[in-house]
Amino acid sequence: MKLSHSLVLTLPLASGAALGAELSVKFDVPQLNVAEYHKPYVAIWIEKPDQSVAANLAVLYDIKMKDKGGEKWVKDLRTWWRKAGRDATLPIDGVSGATRAPGTHTMKFDAAKNGLDKLPAGDYKLVLEAARESGGREVVKVPFSWAGKGKLAANAAGKDELGAVSLQIQ
Repeated sequence: MKLSHSLVLTLPLASGAALGAELSVKFDVPQLNVAEYHKPYVAIWIEKPDQSVAANLAVLYDIKMKDKGGEKWVKDLRTWWRKAGRDATLPIDGVSGATRAPGTHTMKFDAAKNGLDKLPAGDYKLVLEAARESGGREVVKVPFSWAGKGKLAANAAGKDELGAVSLQIQ
């Protein structure tokens, strides 16, 4: 089974004029044939050319664990944790969510809540990181150039914890 997500964002022109655009992201999380399978923790963000975080889109972890125990395992999302997590107060309103079982899922993001309505034209990377308890960890980056208009398609693929990752802006 595979896990898929779709994101809808509104990105502006460099001049600040608002432009409606749909950003769709699909990514596969394979159901691994292991003795002890745990749902992956997943972080999704947009990264600037200097590798700083332009926007946190989602951090999916065990938000129902007793005494907020799931928060201590969020550190296993090491790349995201170093860039944005250690300075964040969990749960992050509008960003934190529960882990998902393998399958198809859709997520929609409000551009204003994530600061994406102020994202200028330029080069970015969509970054997905997945980590599983008693399992592996993987980061997949999908580079893209946002011109403020037009269509865009980009893709990448993981090797273990993530499969195909594709990005489309229409």
